[in-house]
Amino acid sequence: HLLLFLLFVGPFNCFASYSRATELFYSLNEGLPAGVLIGSLARDLRLPTAAGQPPASLQPPLSFTLASHGLGVQYVQLDNRSGELHTSTVEIDREALCVESSGATIFGGSAAVSSSSPSPESCLLLLDVLVLPQEYFRLVKVKIAIRDVNDNAPRFPVPHIRLSVPENAPVNTRLAIEHPALDPDMGTNSVQTYRLRDNYGVFTLDVEENENGERTPYLIVMGALDRETQDEYVTVIVAEDGGTPPLVGSATLTIGISDINDNCPQFNDSQLNVTLYGNSSLGTHVATVHAVDMDLGSNAQITYSYSQKVPQPSRDLFHLNESTGAITLSTKIDGDTPRLHRLIILGNGPGCIPAVITVLVTIIKVMMRPPEVVPRFIANEVEGVVYLKELEPINTPIAFFTIKDPDEKYKVSCCLDGDGPFRLSPYKPYNNEYLLETTKPLDFETQQLYEISVVAWNSEGFHVKKVIKVQVLDDNDNSPVFSEQLIELSIEENNVPNAFLTKLHATDADSGERGQVSYFLGPDAPSYFALDKTTGVLTVSTQLDREEKEKYRYTVKAVDSGFPPRESIATVTITVLDKNDNSPRFINKDFSFFVPENFPGFGEIGVISVTDADAGQNGWVALSVLNGSDIFVIDTGKGVLRAKVSLDREQQSSYVLWIEAVDGGDPALSSTAKITILLLDINDNPPLVLFPQSNMSYLLVLPSTLPGSPITEVYAVDKDTGMNAVIAYSIIGRRGPRPESFRIDPKTGNITLEESLMQNDYGLYRLLVKVSDHGYPEPLHSTVMVNLFVNDTVSNESYIENLLRKEPDISVEEKQPQISIEPTHKKMESASCMPTLVALSVISLGSIALVTGMGIYICLRKGKKHHRADENLEVQIPLNGRINLHMLEKKPMEISNI
Repeated sequence: HLLLFLLFVGPFNCFASYSRATELFYSLNEGLPAGVLIGSLARDLRLPTAAGQPPASLQPPLSFTLASHGLGVQYVQLDNRSGELHTSTVEIDREALCVESSGATIFGGSAAVSSSSPSPESCLLLLDVLVLPQEYFRLVKVKIAIRDVNDNAPRFPVPHIRLSVPENAPVNTRLAIEHPALDPDMGTNSVQTYRLRDNYGVFTLDVEENENGERTPYLIVMGALDRETQDEYVTVIVAEDGGTPPLVGSATLTIGISDINDNCPQFNDSQLNVTLYGNSSLGTHVATVHAVDMDLGSNAQITYSYSQKVPQPSRDLFHLNESTGAITLSTKIDGDTPRLHRLIILGNGPGCIPAVITVLVTIIKVMMRPPEVVPRFIANEVEGVVYLKELEPINTPIAFFTIKDPDEKYKVSCCLDGDGPFRLSPYKPYNNEYLLETTKPLDFETQQLYEISVVAWNSEGFHVKKVIKVQVLDDNDNSPVFSEQLIELSIEENNVPNAFLTKLHATDADSGERGQVSYFLGPDAPSYFALDKTTGVLTVSTQLDREEKEKYRYTVKAVDSGFPPRESIATVTITVLDKNDNSPRFINKDFSFFVPENFPGFGEIGVISVTDADAGQNGWVALSVLNGSDIFVIDTGKGVLRAKVSLDREQQSSYVLWIEAVDGGDPALSSTAKITILLLDINDNPPLVLFPQSNMSYLLVLPSTLPGSPITEVYAVDKDTGMNAVIAYSIIGRRGPRPESFRIDPKTGNITLEESLMQNDYGLYRLLVKVSDHGYPEPLHSTVMVNLFVNDTVSNESYIENLLRKEPDISVEEKQPQISIEPTHKKMESASCMPTLVALSVISLGSIALVTGMGIYICLRKGKKHHRADENLEVQIPLNGRINLHMLEKKPMEISNI
């Protein structure tokens, strides 16, 4: 039962689903931009919008989905929420999508672009759209008709159209133009009319439309044509469509008028009168008749013939050339020959009535026959023309001439008439024989043709002339000649490849192939130069660099085509002109100069060497100091660096300058270099004593001070460097009860007590300390007075100050301090250090025990006199109100009775 129920219900379910399919139809113009609204599916399907729907919690929103995945989908955009259909960024071109009458369809899934619809002009874009949710589910068939826009102008398939019309074509003759204009637009936007820009008053156009709607233009003849008057008409045919505004296309239309045989031969004259002497020789030219036919080709061919009315004797006496119309004497005239001949000549054309001309020939009787000149040619002769090669040797024979009187009654003489290197002389021992020969070599380049005459006359004065033409044959006797033997050229460097340099020109006086000149580069020409063999155009295939090579010099050849060939050579010089393509270049990027301090102002510190590979103004270099220009100057021409003032190393030990080099090009190029100036130290500063700061200060030394104890120190610095700043201390003067009790360390300046002080050693000690450097060439020094007051207390300071004010009577010792300067990095052997360390350790422990015991003893002894204990401390008299920074680093010493 269930199976039967399903079989019964199933078809009705399919019917219900199909009934919910809907079809929508839209139309739009082609070529619209993106975002143009095509239609709203929700509105056109009358589906409830978001405003009319139940709350979202009760009813899901509508959604629209393209079920198509073909090519048609790319032209539209569907809003999935609103159902609005818009154009996409892909522009719709109706002519590209739908080809009329082709039935072409582009399928893609269930979407297609088709032109197969009832309307011949329709072009449909088919889309399938699914509407969800299930409550509103349906499949919507969307058809979008693409309307044509007049966006294509008519176009002829060929730019030049040619028609041929016979000149006898009657009026209203129609000739189809086989290449009509094409317009991919449809309907009225396609080609509608044709017109001629110039119809010459004899042509017009008509348009015929066939069953398929194709329009073909026809040329109509409106007037009589005559090829002999005008054989061709050139105009422009214009095709125009029906769009708004209309678009046009054009092509050149040439109408050729073909010839028909509508003209016959015609003579310019009806009669020609000619006189002929009775003694004329055979072959003498009598006359030439000429007829004209205005037609072309075979229609204009003319032949000449005698009329039937011309008697046979006249025909035999005069020969008529049927092609040229020339009449010549064919038989000898004698006493029986008629004196008047009427020659009726016909000019015959195809399909024409012959033209007629009459030639009247009158023969004049001559009682005496002229002399005869009979040539016998030795040189090559053709139809009266003698051919001689140039450069033939002198006395080259040309011909023998026999001169005689046919009646043998009169004496005959002869001579040569005409210009040229020829001679006619009697040939001995024969009578009346003459030899014609050359008198000098012939030159084709000077004259190619000579016309001379051998003239014979008898004693009665009757003359006969035999004309001879001498044609000089060319020989390859001339070499090509350059217009210039030295061809001087110039070109800027960095030229474009294959740059034109010049066009060589050489001439050859010979004729024909012997005068044809070819051009070649000489073997010394670089490979990157090219010379066109035929035109003589000289080019360079690569960029030239003047800095690499400034001048080129090589040869070129001009060779003729004779055999053997002759050639000539010219020299080409090319100067590469400079361009400012090189920046100034320093020999070094970093220059270092060592200058002793106190170097005099404007003294030469060093020379900055800079070069520029360019030439002329482009290679001029100007130097300038970019920084430190208030101290340093540079000589632009020589590159000498100088300081305006004397330099002091103690103020600044080094200078770093940047030097700029700028060339003279336009635009100018530049480069920079770093200059480091290091000042060498000179021993120009004596040691400066920082402590004690005054010769009037003094120090209390307790008599209980142990030997070896440090008492005070002399501290000095030197602004110089190196050995100039190595300081040595020495006591060069002493005064006191026992002045040798104190010594000074030459290296550190520490003053120590050498011997124990006794009761009679109390008093003031004055030590003159010399502080000296190790400068070269002469050390500098300073002196300071160290005052030591040996006593238990200072009970009377004014007394001591009075002693200090007195000039001490101290004898100066000349002994110089000896300081051995040892390297601080000297390595100590571990074996030698170990015993020393052990001994020092034992001594240190003993000293500590001794000092501790003495301290306890002193405290017990002097516990009741605390004010006396304070006086036993070191008494340091301030020397100055302000202490030097060097002094701040020194810790004051305490000298106690310990």
